[in-house]
Amino acid sequence: MNTQVILQYLSELSANNNREWYHEHKKENKAAVEQFEQLVRELIDGIGTFDESVLHNIPKELTFKLVRDTRFSHDKSPYNPSFRAHISSKGKLPIPVGYYIMIKPAGGTFLGGGLFADMFSDATAMVCDYILAHPDEWNDIITDKEFNKYFTVKGTALKNVPAGYEKEHP
Repeated sequence: MNTQVILQYLSELSANNNREWYHEHKKENKAAVEQFEQLVRELIDGIGTFDESVLHNIPKELTFKLVRDTRFSHDKSPYNPSFRAHISSKGKLPIPVGYYIMIKPAGGTFLGGGLFADMFSDATAMVCDYILAHPDEWNDIITDKEFNKYFTVKGTALKNVPAGYEKEHP
């Protein structure tokens, strides 16, 4: 797998984010997509060593399209110059828990695992309930030096405390 092919294509797409350029460079797109799918295959195999539930996945079925929906966006550029994939036991969708990779030039690359779709209120409640029931376990994990060496806990802060939870709870 050659990440240089991926980054080169995405950099050029970012600089030339229009339909004409995109259609003139289908060959480069195909080569970059093939390299990204190889990377996703390697991730599936690696994750599969500790989470066998993802091994059945086919990389092509886990990736997202480059075409953007610009109907409600201020940014009207037609393409999202990044390759993205979501790996979970049930494939790409609709399961909000899994592993996610995004390759984007100029520092936009991201690899993570966890809950990615906080709009699923049931999933958010499950996470909140688990942390409330196991606060020491949660705290031990997020303050562990070895964990923090490799991972960052990030997420979207809720604007309001969900019903059923104490507003003052730490």
